[in-house]
Amino acid sequence: MTTGSKISKSYEISPRFRQTLEARIARLERDAMSDELALAELENGDHIRRHWRLVATQRAEALRMRLFLQDAQIRLPRPITEL
Repeated sequence: MTTGSKISKSYEISPRFRQTLEARIARLERDAMSDELALAELENGDHIRRHWRLVATQRAEALRMRLFLQDAQIRLPRPITEL
């Protein structure tokens, strides 16, 4: 039975991991734009369809990562304790 309320998942990630994901998202989006522009040069219908699927997959993966980052929080560094 569901109550209708959305259960929010929150993840803690390191700043370095967040930066890596942001770079990957940017690369996927840049590659998708480049691949979409390359479609004008293709002539074979099957090749064009496969290329469109590639572009759609790149954009879907970038969106999936963005949604993950939206729910993620940066993990704060542990305090240093002296011995």
